Amino acid sequence: MAQVIADRRDVDFVLHEQLKVEELAQHESFGEFNRKAIDLVISEARNLAVKEILPTQVDGDRQGARFDSGRVTVPASFHKAWKAFKEGEWLAMTEAPEWGGQGMPRSVALAAADYLNGANFAFVMYSGLTHGAGKLVESFGTEKQKRLFLKNMYTGHWTGTMLLTEPEAGSDVGALTTTAVRNPDGTYSITGNKIFISSGEHDLAENIIHPVLARIEGAPPGTAGISLFIVPKIWVNDDGSLGEPNDVVCTGIEEKMGIHGNATCALALGSKGQCRGTLLGEENKGMRAMFLMMNEARLLVGTQALACASPAYLYAVNYARQRIQGRHLLKTLDKSAPSVPIIQHPDVRRMLMTMKVYVEGIRSLLYYVGLCEDRLRTAADGESRARVQGLVDFLIPIAKGYVTERCCEVCNLGVQVYGGYGYIREYPMEQLLRDCRITPIYEGTNGIQAMDLLGRKLGQNKGRPIMDLLGEIQSALTVAKAVARTAPLAEKAESAVPRLGEVAMHLGAAAMSDKVLTAFAHAHPFLEVCGDVVMAWMLLWRARIAAEKLTAGPRQKDTLYYEGQIKSAEFFIHTLLPVTFGKMNAILASGSAAVDIPEDAFGGK
Repeated sequence: MAQVIADRRDVDFVLHEQLKVEELAQHESFGEFNRKAIDLVISEARNLAVKEILPTQVDGDRQGARFDSGRVTVPASFHKAWKAFKEGEWLAMTEAPEWGGQGMPRSVALAAADYLNGANFAFVMYSGLTHGAGKLVESFGTEKQKRLFLKNMYTGHWTGTMLLTEPEAGSDVGALTTTAVRNPDGTYSITGNKIFISSGEHDLAENIIHPVLARIEGAPPGTAGISLFIVPKIWVNDDGSLGEPNDVVCTGIEEKMGIHGNATCALALGSKGQCRGTLLGEENKGMRAMFLMMNEARLLVGTQALACASPAYLYAVNYARQRIQGRHLLKTLDKSAPSVPIIQHPDVRRMLMTMKVYVEGIRSLLYYVGLCEDRLRTAADGESRARVQGLVDFLIPIAKGYVTERCCEVCNLGVQVYGGYGYIREYPMEQLLRDCRITPIYEGTNGIQAMDLLGRKLGQNKGRPIMDLLGEIQSALTVAKAVARTAPLAEKAESAVPRLGEVAMHLGAAAMSDKVLTAFAHAHPFLEVCGDVVMAWMLLWRARIAAEKLTAGPRQKDTLYYEGQIKSAEFFIHTLLPVTFGKMNAILASGSAAVDIPEDAFGGK
């Protein structure tokens, strides 16, 4: 069963051969994480995923979370898995041991999450948001708040959420109407309604800690007047004991297309006038603080999408090897020819190759972002840190926006490989597609990710992040051109780098001119072409390493794997990357039809 989550050979390749994460052990921060320790972490995550979490996947989908008179219950199987998850200290893998974490590198934690999320990401969501909420407490909380909440959250004794969205505000957080009124004892009375709150109510933990965005009376309008508060489900006394239930009521849960095992709640705060919270951080600085959690959450969403795409690919490959249907194309006219496994049919191979290149390239990208975050902790000077932070900032919208859409494509192709069987519940593909479909939507829709990339990240620090990224890609191409088997691929891909730079300059200038609407109509295509070029980089990087290994004479069992890496880069660069140039041409042409069309001309009335 482990094979249907993530390919361990591929996980190890990215960690050790591509990124060489064990080199982090040379730094004091990660001194204990040598290769042996890293491999042990991944093995333990894999065991937990297969033995404890994977069996909850069907229960989570078919039983789902259930609502009854303000209470939400999760499937019984979730409780056993949650107990094992807590005991293994998997919730705060990257955090300090003093608060209940393991202190491991982010890159290694992402590899562990590859398995944990792949087993049932609707289940793991209960921990993912808890970690993000705990990080807010750790980063902005007072010593008292840390003492009261942090260890209980990082150990999974309590869980956490993120309360942003409101019925009328949606993605426009600045339009929220939740209010906070100061009380004489220093607390605040909170009143408002929040919707689409993942893990907002459940019976996995005895308390739920809600970071809540609200506006203090008299604060400025818009995002500039938003503050952040800690609002526990059950009030926590100064000695750490639990007090009375707070006035936080779940009024219902959503019936969703997928991720049925995670409770998506509507919460009423202060409907009885008795909801209390404490300020987290400074007044009117709530959005600045929440962005810390949202960036982490966006990387998590990319990981969730991979957790659907990776098993979808592995299921599809295995099914295609076993499903016998149709004669071989070269023997179509031979009525005596036997039927063959569908993996021998060219169009099935096209679909499987498309799935393969995206799963591999995306895994490398996500782990690479994790490694960049690790380097932030080991950077020798401020300049180095600023450069790495710029790469992270630029890649986050791609790691969320581009990744989730390509992973949905992978899951969709997986259903297609199965044919009619992919569309029915007896097989796993339809659930993977349904679960994956939320990932381009939440934590900032992919349209918002594209606007962030164009409107904020492209011009950040006078454009240095994208120039540094293009420099990294060009360096990898130069190395690949020195290796015989990858030189032709690198030469073909190389023209994409200056072309992307040209597109970025063109679109950035348009966004600062009277053509701003047209520019932002092309923000999503720009996100796509950035992602395509990053995929070419990651796949060529992999192929170059594989080619060098083959030249050196690998172990027999590795030969096919390395050959597969070269074929992945070849397929992407020859078959998919040419489409990217067409997208770039369209961006440079800057057609304005989408913004020029009169609203009534859309029809529909």
